[in-house]
Amino acid sequence: MSKTLFDFANSLTQAQKRLITFALDLSLIPVALFFAAWILWGAAALSMPQDNLLATLAVLVPVGALLIFVLGLHKTKLNAYHVQGVVETALVATSLTGAGVALSLVNPHLALPMAAYVMTGMVFLILAVSARLALRRVLLALSRQGTSRLPILIYGAGQTGQQLAAALSVDDTVEPVAFIDEDRRIQGLTVAGLRVYPASALQSLVNRFEIKRVVLAMPQLKPADQSAITMRIAETGCEVHALPSFADLITKSSVAPSDVKPVDINELLGRARLEDDLPGVSETYQGRNILVTGAGGSIGSELCRQLIKWKPKSLILFDHSELALFDIHRELQKLDTDTQIVPVLGSVVESELVRIALRKYQVNIVLHAAAYKHVPLVEENALEGIRNNVFGTKAVAEASRAEGVERFILVSTDKAVRPSSIMGASKRFAEMVVQDLATRSTTTRFSMVRFGNVMGSSGSVIPLFQEQIARGGPVTLTDMDVTRFFMTIPEAVSLVLLAGSFARGGDVFVLDMGEPVLIRDLAEKMIENAGYSVRNDTNPNGDIAIQVTGLRPGEKLHEELLIGSDMLTTPHAKILRAQEAHLSEIEMANALQALWQAIDTRSPDLLQKTLRMWIEKQNGLIGEAWQTVNE
Repeated sequence: MSKTLFDFANSLTQAQKRLITFALDLSLIPVALFFAAWILWGAAALSMPQDNLLATLAVLVPVGALLIFVLGLHKTKLNAYHVQGVVETALVATSLTGAGVALSLVNPHLALPMAAYVMTGMVFLILAVSARLALRRVLLALSRQGTSRLPILIYGAGQTGQQLAAALSVDDTVEPVAFIDEDRRIQGLTVAGLRVYPASALQSLVNRFEIKRVVLAMPQLKPADQSAITMRIAETGCEVHALPSFADLITKSSVAPSDVKPVDINELLGRARLEDDLPGVSETYQGRNILVTGAGGSIGSELCRQLIKWKPKSLILFDHSELALFDIHRELQKLDTDTQIVPVLGSVVESELVRIALRKYQVNIVLHAAAYKHVPLVEENALEGIRNNVFGTKAVAEASRAEGVERFILVSTDKAVRPSSIMGASKRFAEMVVQDLATRSTTTRFSMVRFGNVMGSSGSVIPLFQEQIARGGPVTLTDMDVTRFFMTIPEAVSLVLLAGSFARGGDVFVLDMGEPVLIRDLAEKMIENAGYSVRNDTNPNGDIAIQVTGLRPGEKLHEELLIGSDMLTTPHAKILRAQEAHLSEIEMANALQALWQAIDTRSPDLLQKTLRMWIEKQNGLIGEAWQTVNE
């Protein structure tokens, strides 16, 4: 029955809804008149002269209809009927009283006593407002039948909290159930239709209403104070959403804690960006069949976006993450391109799958970007890191040579230089696998591209700092002196594509990335760029502090891009070719056999020993951090 009523109300046209509202308001005028008479005279009101009643209605109804029409009261949506609607209804009620009083003065014989008209206006106001609110509540209840609304608490009963409560009062998915506020003057009161509770009642309210989400509506607080409240709320197991003031959302007159602006990219790099200076590579990739491994990752997806511009014949997207592959495939499909786009779901360690894909799509060029790259995570999962990064590279590279692929480009990292971590060691071994195959390949040109940290990639420091600043700090730093090389994703990808066009076989390409960036400077710039000040010894009242946590296992204080000092030029002044020694074919085979034995026997100790021995042999020395990790 209730569903039928809601469906009927929902099927009405706008004109029909306005007509019903107009008729409702008009019908309340005679009802208000009779109620007023009953209040004043009781049962004697039933014996009032008919002529006086009809004359009164003949005046009040047209006046009421005119005012309702002029004010547009019948056009006000029920969901929007708030203070302004009550004010307009009050104007109609006052006009009814005035019209009645005027009738009494003009023709006292046909009029009722003035008190009746004053009471009629008051009763009309009460009935009209009550009818609108009751009708709104009924329709909301009907529309929400069978749907569950998410109960939320609003922390802060000030202006922002009240505006939020009013906005959500008619929402179909979220239901505010109470306010939390630390101001004792309003605790226990009802504000915007919700009861205000003290902060001490937070846990009991969470349990009582089964709260999963709390909205922090106190944008006037300092970031540190907001952070303290957020942590207190988070201890209850609830999600916490910080809300800026509604005025700030419109005027942007101040910066909300979550409104963190990006730092100028050129300022971070300490040099001009190179994307516009890098030459085109259309002749290398145009009309070719290209396979990109790790196509759903930060580098892999940008490779695909840039390759599309050079109009390859087909682009094969290879990734083991279903979601990442789905996203990049859907994104590229929306482009107006003649390139055939093919998603292949699978892992690079599955050599037969890789070989089938290369053969089926007659691949000419392979860009190998698939790798586990997060240093602490790979440190904790060393065996799988080596399996994926070393033997995945080996599987793709050997399949590329066997299937006659023209070019193979490995995406590498500065962490492969004198590695201090399992991830860095795995990437150095991946480079050596490619270098070894390059010495024995007559058809496939193997090359590698080595660069530093990529800004904006998953797990990079800039998104982490932005998140920490949005929470009010502190910003965590592993060491006050730690430095890193940085480049943009477009720069990194342009370098990879250029390497493919420059490659002669066994090359290691590096980019002149300028001076390394002091991460402390980066953190300070991002805090100041977000509109806050840095809290330190010289500024103890600052907004956000920088907290030193210590280097994590496998991390270096400073990264390097070159193992040796021998460098050769390329057709581009900013791109250099490194001349680096590598293991012989027999040594490489022995090293890989030992690594595979460690994986097969699930022996981290054997893995560490093998990595240490062969990287020492290849480098001729070993970094202090690598020694520390393996002691």
